[in-house]
Amino acid sequence: MEQNIKDQSNDLRAEILRIGNAVNALHKHSTFSGEQASAGQHSEMHANITLAYRHLEDARMRLGKVIQASEGGVSCYDK
Repeated sequence: MEQNIKDQSNDLRAEILRIGNAVNALHKHSTFSGEQASAGQHSEMHANITLAYRHLEDARMRLGKVIQASEGGVSCYDK
């Protein structure tokens, strides 16, 4: 039997959160403790890790909006 959209969206949001945490943890990778191979290389890598993490946060938020719309579109912040 297919899950309802709220449960399926919540499951996906949980998986995205797990992946997001793993992506964000890349900032602490041992690669960054050594010498920089070329000027700006590490800052470029950190910037792209941050962008990847933000895109995952955005995807998670948008699935929250799916849940919100499925429940009539009322924001929990409008109370």
